[in-house]
Amino acid sequence: MNPEFYIARRFAFKKRSVSKPTFIVMVAVIGIAVGTAALILTLSIVQGFASSVENKLISFSAHLQIRHPEDRLFQERRTDLARIAANQNIADVSPFLEKSFVLRSRNSGPDDTWRSKPVVVKGISEEQRRVFLKKFLQAGNLEGEDNGTGIALYAGQTLAENLNLRVGKKVMLVGLGGSESGARLIAGNKNIVELLSSLDLEVGVIRGIYDTGLQEGFDDFVVLADLKQLQQRFNPLLISGYDANVHKLDQLPKTVKELVNVLGFPFYGFTVFERYANLFEWLKLQKNITPLLIVTITIVAVFNIISTLLVLIIEKTREIGMLSALGLEPGKISLVFMAQAFLISLAGVTAGNILALSISLFELRYHVITLPEKSYFIKYVPLLIDPVDYAIVSISVLALTLLFAFIPARIAASLTPGTALGT
Repeated sequence: MNPEFYIARRFAFKKRSVSKPTFIVMVAVIGIAVGTAALILTLSIVQGFASSVENKLISFSAHLQIRHPEDRLFQERRTDLARIAANQNIADVSPFLEKSFVLRSRNSGPDDTWRSKPVVVKGISEEQRRVFLKKFLQAGNLEGEDNGTGIALYAGQTLAENLNLRVGKKVMLVGLGGSESGARLIAGNKNIVELLSSLDLEVGVIRGIYDTGLQEGFDDFVVLADLKQLQQRFNPLLISGYDANVHKLDQLPKTVKELVNVLGFPFYGFTVFERYANLFEWLKLQKNITPLLIVTITIVAVFNIISTLLVLIIEKTREIGMLSALGLEPGKISLVFMAQAFLISLAGVTAGNILALSISLFELRYHVITLPEKSYFIKYVPLLIDPVDYAIVSISVLALTLLFAFIPARIAASLTPGTALGT
């Protein structure tokens, strides 16, 4: 064994004096371990949170949408579908129809009151509906056929709670038509005949209730329906646009540009990241504070190791003098304390990795820490165990420890035998 490393190991982990420097070393190891674990857990939570919310947003909406300006309806064409599907990055594509309504629900009880809320009814294909509901359906069934009682609707859990909806309940859909009389109504015409003629009135039946965890603007606002049913009732053969999913998300902006160029005017497209830009900017803000956390915790760990080495130098002053008197060069004495810093840091980093991994696995298994889903879109603290995070944190702490351990190591090497042995 290298003599410098042997002496460093003896200095660090063997009791050599009444003042118990081993206790000081263990305090330093624990400090580094806690700092390392805190840093790893912070990265795991930040990345896990961003990943969880992104996955929810992406699973709720298509990766990209193709529309006409001002959300105008247009006729579905097989040639357009074929052009979109021909792109190599497109995994699937399907048409959809969106209409705005006021959903009215009657309360069962002696007061016989009505509750109302504005919603968007989105008509999607049967395949899309099945894929979505298999993930998020909480009550009801996947079948939504038209049995003559009304449009089959799938409402979000939050909307169902607000309007007291349940599976099988009939509701009223009240929408403003797109005719000129509707435009005059918006401008202020209060003629009762025009009022009634401008409204789209339809009965709907709640066939199921879904819950994505995205409560505001999603589960409380979007109602799913069958595309064909919605077209038959309101806009035959017309759609609002095309939903498409891609194989590679990193090529999403490029794919949208290619599709718009192929389809030509008046089509335009946007990605899910552009549609929900405010939420993704919020997630980006969460990630932006990560470097500050890394710097703060690392500085604490570095000062911890520096103070520990300085205390050990004071404790080992006589030993340093004896080593110098026996002919050990100052450079090698400095190397002894550098090696000691490395061993202490390595022990702390190893313990911190084990601690962080144990806490992460425990939380993922038992979900001890809960969050208000309405504010954070998730029920439990998300943790993403990424080996890269563990490696980066470990190497950073070790490297910075060795860098800043140079100062106390040079102090130890500068002690003369006479001064050291005389203390």
